[in-house]
Amino acid sequence: MKTTGVLLYPLFSEYEISVALSILKQGNHPITTIGIEEERGLVVGESDFTCVPDTTIHEVDMSTLDSLLLPGCMDISTLFEHEALMDFLRKCAEVNPNLIIASISSSPYLLARAGLIGDRTYTVGLTQEQRQLLQVFQEENYRNDLVVRDGNLITARGSGFIEFGEALGKELNLSFQMNWYQRNS
Repeated sequence: MKTTGVLLYPLFSEYEISVALSILKQGNHPITTIGIEEERGLVVGESDFTCVPDTTIHEVDMSTLDSLLLPGCMDISTLFEHEALMDFLRKCAEVNPNLIIASISSSPYLLARAGLIGDRTYTVGLTQEQRQLLQVFQEENYRNDLVVRDGNLITARGSGFIEFGEALGKELNLSFQMNWYQRNS
């Protein structure tokens, strides 16, 4: 069975992928956690949640992935010069052109820098000024929505983490109980 590759990098945002991970579990869809460094060392999230990745971007068999899940990051600038991560993202898309890519908060920057957003519509948890400063986004394709789906690409702002998880579950055709995550008025 194919898996969802969950990228883990320093200061990743745990809450932004919490519902997506729960929906993957409900839908009996396996995950593979993937670190971005050469060695499988500890990765500490923005809330000090410590993880040991199953594999790394240097070791994972990309053909086993049907989807990638990219959390946001407290300080995405720490990944600006991580060329191995950019290469990994490009290669994943080459190996599987139908790969579902779900990216939330600041992490769509990584996809844009790797050239994977291009002419697609997207959203991102960055201001217009930040997007323009980074010079990797096509501003005319930005949508001020919580979640944007364009083909096999799902992008979301951090506050849309519930809807983001739902969009990933639906894209993977999983069976799950969305009412678990309903906000009460």
